[in-house]
Amino acid sequence: MTNVAVHALIALLLPAFSFLVLAIVAPLRRAGRPAAWFSILCAAGALAAALIAWNHGTDMGRAVMTPERALAAWLPGAADRPLASVGVLVDGDSSRMLILVALVAFLVQLYSIGYLSDEPRRGLGRYYAYQSLFAFSMMGLVLAPNFLQLFICWELVGLCSYLLIGFWYWKPEAAQAALKAFWVTKAGDVGLLIGIVLLWQHTGTFDFATLQTMAQSAAIPVAGLSVATFGIYLGAMGKSAQFPLHIWLPDAMEGPTPVSALIHAATMVTAGVYLLHRTSWLFALTPDVLAIVAWIGAITALMAAVLACVQEDIKRVLAYSTVSQLGYMMTAIGAGFSAAGFFHLLTHGVFKALLFLGAGAVIHAVHSNDLARMGHLARRMPQTMIVFVIGTLSLAGIPLFGGFASKEEILGAVWAGGFPIPFALLLIAAFLTAFYMFRVIFLAFFRATPEQDAQTMAPPVTTEHGGGAHAATHDVTVVDVLHVHDPPFVMAAPLWILALLSMAVGLYFALEGRLEATAAPVADAAAPAWLTPAAVLVAVAGMATAWLMYQRRTIDPERVAGVLAPIRRAALARFWIDDLFEGTYRIAVLGFSRLVGWIDRYLVDGVLNVVSAETLETGDVLRKLQTGRAQDYVYGIAVGLLALVIWMGLA
Repeated sequence: MTNVAVHALIALLLPAFSFLVLAIVAPLRRAGRPAAWFSILCAAGALAAALIAWNHGTDMGRAVMTPERALAAWLPGAADRPLASVGVLVDGDSSRMLILVALVAFLVQLYSIGYLSDEPRRGLGRYYAYQSLFAFSMMGLVLAPNFLQLFICWELVGLCSYLLIGFWYWKPEAAQAALKAFWVTKAGDVGLLIGIVLLWQHTGTFDFATLQTMAQSAAIPVAGLSVATFGIYLGAMGKSAQFPLHIWLPDAMEGPTPVSALIHAATMVTAGVYLLHRTSWLFALTPDVLAIVAWIGAITALMAAVLACVQEDIKRVLAYSTVSQLGYMMTAIGAGFSAAGFFHLLTHGVFKALLFLGAGAVIHAVHSNDLARMGHLARRMPQTMIVFVIGTLSLAGIPLFGGFASKEEILGAVWAGGFPIPFALLLIAAFLTAFYMFRVIFLAFFRATPEQDAQTMAPPVTTEHGGGAHAATHDVTVVDVLHVHDPPFVMAAPLWILALLSMAVGLYFALEGRLEATAAPVADAAAPAWLTPAAVLVAVAGMATAWLMYQRRTIDPERVAGVLAPIRRAALARFWIDDLFEGTYRIAVLGFSRLVGWIDRYLVDGVLNVVSAETLETGDVLRKLQTGRAQDYVYGIAVGLLALVIWMGLA
């Protein structure tokens, strides 16, 4: 076993060890902060091991990494070849993804010490046990050498998402959001399972390396393969919140904000994108499925961007932003340039985690998610404002910031792939992205609200921080803005680390150029010269529009809302997609269950009741033959013998 595989295994097993210790050693788990620091220490060790594995496998990331495998036979097969193995597959893509997962998991756990400072000790220990289990599950998914291990870890990731979204399970909204996320993603997982089984039926193997070799040598039968790849895409659609299975992600914001930064920005929601990139050689055999991926991705990107523009909850803005950016990644993969989608996955994971944690710092300070209760926070929270602006500039795709190079690569890939309409949809979404994010900045950090001018605040919606439970509604109507301040060091340090990384990524790719570090082909040759100016122009236009509407007040937002009333009304109703699902559930699922219930009660039970009633009546008749008197039984035996003799005599 090589050093690369050993350190990858260490990175994978440290979170598992943390979870097992916290699950088994109840006194440690119930102690709260000691359990938290133990989990953080294991997460830090996993990050160090992931970095060492990457460093051993590459010449500081500039050379193509040779794949390394460490496998153990799991399910026996024919001819001394196991049907499935467990272990790790470490290559350039999995090592980078492993670093991203380990980095964000470590920073989120460190941040949570401050964010959940008033959480009860038992709850805090339970939280870190869930965090450790999730980190192990996601790393197992990333390093999986075959579809079977990937699917097992895929389901564990879904379980952890359910547990963490519903962490404050006594809140009805959190419990319902956890169930919604669980069942919607499970709908996609059914497709993934079917696709894996069909693929095995076509090829006889689950192993990624074997499948890739077969695909590149045209040894996989193409007939019927589209059904298998579409099933795999359905699993990715559910996890990566693609239309119409995106409906669970905004509601998942009911969980603690650090959970949103970990699961709904950098890790779980990108699992679908990672899966399609990991199997891009397989999807290349089914261009019809890739076209579906591209079109649904573009529709998702634009639809979610429109929905983000009308949200008043800062976390929901970021949630819809995540859905939109996942649509970007999927569109690039569908266009045939999965490297561009994976590149954006990596950069987006850093700056979107930064934005979620920055939003958490704001929520921690003002005790509300509502943008209407924020304003002029830049003066009291300058550090938070700076890092949030850095994250926003990265998300908007401004040059020298983290998201510029990767977003431009996606636009170039979609154009080069021959998808002009999805390209146009992504360009509109880029304008809206800059608009809604700078709307958040101006509303939260620079604009003075009427309530603040009067030194009062309206009663808020339910917020995360309230007493020890973090979930009560604050009934105070007067807020002393002098008590609003930047987060403590344990929360600020992760923010600055992510902010510096976002800027470093932007500067690196500005100086080194494009996707050199990903060791993958790019679409630059086919991209037009006007692409870069156009991408920057639409982002700047979105920023300027937000400034004119929400800071300068040159454009009246109410007038714009009136002009766009039909679109706004549809967006506020989430385009009625949730209603469609609820209606389908009530009419189809509940209607079918009522039909099954009627059949069970009146047909199945009815037939059984008739048979049992007839049996009882027959028993009542036959029971009369049993008198309990011995002489009657003797008479019966005598009559029977006489009848037998007569019958034998006649025969």
